[in-house]
Amino acid sequence: MKKKNNGLVGAGVLSAVAASLCCITPVLALISGASGVASTFSWMEPARPYLIGITVLVLGFAWYQKLKPRTAEGIQCDCETTRSAGDKEEKKPFMQTKTFLGIVTVFAALMLTFPSYAHIFYPLNDNKEVVMVNASDIQTVTLEVKGMTCNGCASHVENDVNRLPGILNVDVVYEEATAKVEFDKSKVSLVQIEEVINGTGYKVVGKK
Repeated sequence: MKKKNNGLVGAGVLSAVAASLCCITPVLALISGASGVASTFSWMEPARPYLIGITVLVLGFAWYQKLKPRTAEGIQCDCETTRSAGDKEEKKPFMQTKTFLGIVTVFAALMLTFPSYAHIFYPLNDNKEVVMVNASDIQTVTLEVKGMTCNGCASHVENDVNRLPGILNVDVVYEEATAKVEFDKSKVSLVQIEEVINGTGYKVVGKK
């Protein structure tokens, strides 16, 4: 039974991490500087609802096993403390306690909700230098970007595009698979912008 419970906990953690791996990878890519691997696990996004369901079911069952009333036989064989031959009380291993299961549950919850707060790991561009631009040089384009699955993906694209000179504003919406970019065409070209987006691992597939 102990091995079974440990297996349930492990399965719950793995499914929780897998459920948000497509959004965790862009953040890891930002931290490591390996921007091109950001979309490595974007193919897992369609499976996310199923992985969330598996996580909830597995951890729910683990809690049921932990909290359900014990039978007389269970109390005798699997009590909170066991007595050794010397009649000393021996505590249960930490990994078999409710505290450990609680920690695992909180970790799983953080992983499952990661896409909703992934954007906070990306630096803000509020302090970007303001320069004078000729109105005739300002160009706005809306690009179709394939592969984004969450706000973290959108923030990753915005972060990389904003590093280019001449970028005035970037608004990336992953639900619409678009990146609206306002830029000074005398300082940066549309080709350069597309190259940067493609360099993140997501792909520009057209313009709107």
